[in-house]
Amino acid sequence: MDAFTAGLLQRIRATESDIDRAREEGDDFLVEVEQAELDDLRRLAADHGVQVA
Repeated sequence: MDAFTAGLLQRIRATESDIDRAREEGDDFLVEVEQAELDDLRRLAADHGVQVA
């Protein structure tokens, strides 16, 4: 796995964790912000052929 792929997958995992934390805290705005970031990261992964579980 190259550095780009590893970094992208790590950012996706971190963002998913941030979404979970925001949901637990009831911060709907932060959930929306983090979800938008996650959508962008997944789009970037798809554009580069990176498989996201």
